[in-house]
Amino acid sequence: MKNLSFILFILFLSFSGLSKAQGKNNITFGVTLCGAEFGQNNLPGILNTHYTYPKTSEIDYFASKGAQTIQLPFRWERIQRTLGGPLDQKELGLITKFVDDCAARGMQVTLVMQNYGRYKINNIEYIVGSPQVSIANYKDVWKKLAIAFRGKHNIFAYSIMSEPNHMGNYSWFDAAQQAVLSIREVDFNHTIIVDGDNYSGPETWVQYNDNMKYLVDPANNMMFNAHCYFDEDRSGTYAKPYEASGANQWTGVNRIKPFIDWCRQNNKKPYVGEFGVPKNDQRWLVVMDNFLKYLIDNGVGGSYWAAGSWWKNYPLSIEPNGNGDQPQMYVYAKYLEATNTAFASKQSKERNAQYTNVYAANTAK
Repeated sequence: MKNLSFILFILFLSFSGLSKAQGKNNITFGVTLCGAEFGQNNLPGILNTHYTYPKTSEIDYFASKGAQTIQLPFRWERIQRTLGGPLDQKELGLITKFVDDCAARGMQVTLVMQNYGRYKINNIEYIVGSPQVSIANYKDVWKKLAIAFRGKHNIFAYSIMSEPNHMGNYSWFDAAQQAVLSIREVDFNHTIIVDGDNYSGPETWVQYNDNMKYLVDPANNMMFNAHCYFDEDRSGTYAKPYEASGANQWTGVNRIKPFIDWCRQNNKKPYVGEFGVPKNDQRWLVVMDNFLKYLIDNGVGGSYWAAGSWWKNYPLSIEPNGNGDQPQMYVYAKYLEATNTAFASKQSKERNAQYTNVYAANTAK
C-alpha cells in the first residue's frame, strides 16, 4: 500500500498544473550532466579515472524525456593547462564531441565553467582578478573558447563562471564584464549566462549583485543565472531532513522570487541554472513542483542539478538506475515534455538566421 500511495502521489504531481506548462513553449528546461568537472583535487587529472564525459546513452535518455538543453560543466584548468596558453586539444576534442553528439539528437548545450571564480596553480586556488590569475587571463580563455564554438549552432549559451564566491578584494563584476566583451569580439550570436556573487544565491541577489544590472553586452543577448536549493543552508546538500530544514511547499517560490523580481525590475532575462531535491522524502517533490510552476508562470527556464553516471548514490541525482526513472523525474518530465518542441523549433530558426548574418562579419576580425 505504501508503494501504491507513492505512485498515486507522483501521478497527481505529474498532471497537476500541466495545462499551464503547455502554454509556455518559449521556455527551455534541461539537466546538468556532470563528470567532466569532477576530480578537482586532481587537475588536470586522468580521463576516466579522475573525471569523465557523459555517454551518448545519457544524452539519448534525457532527449527521450523531452529535455531541450544539457549543461556540461568543465574545469578551466583542463581546457587550458597554462594560463594564457592554447586550449588543450584533447580536452577541446572531448567537449566538441559531446556538443556534436547532442546536435545529432536535436539537443542544445550550455558550456559551464565550473570554477567558482578561481583557477588552481600547483593545487593552490587563486581568485580571478588576483596577480596570479588576472582578468586578462580570464578574458583570454573565454575568447579562445568562443572562437572554438562559435560555429556550433546548438550552443545554447556560454555560462562564463559557476558560483563565484568570497572574491575578496577582486571584483566579480569587472571580471564578468571583460569576459562578456572578449566573447563579443569573436562571437556576436550565442547567449551569455552570468552567475552572481555569493554562489549565485537568489535570496541575496540584490545584496551581492545589484551592480550586475550595469553589465553591458554589445549583442544584448545575456541571461542572469541563479542557483536555488530548498534546504536550510541553501547549499543543496540537504544535510537536514524536511522538518529540520524549516521547509514548506512554498519554500522554492519564496527563495527564487527576489531574483525574478530583480530581473523584471531591471529588464533582465532570468535563468535558474541549478535546482534539485533529494528522493528520500516526497514532500521535497511538492516543493519542486510548486517551484517549477512558478518558473513557468514567470516565463523562466532552468536546468536540474544533476545527472551523470558517476553520482552513484547522490540523493539529488536524476540519472536513471537499474529500477528505471528516479522519483524526481516523474515530476520534472511534465515540464520537459510540455516545453520542448515549439521552443526547439523556434530557437533553432532564430539562431540559424542570426548566425548566417553575423558569423562571417565576426570571423573577419
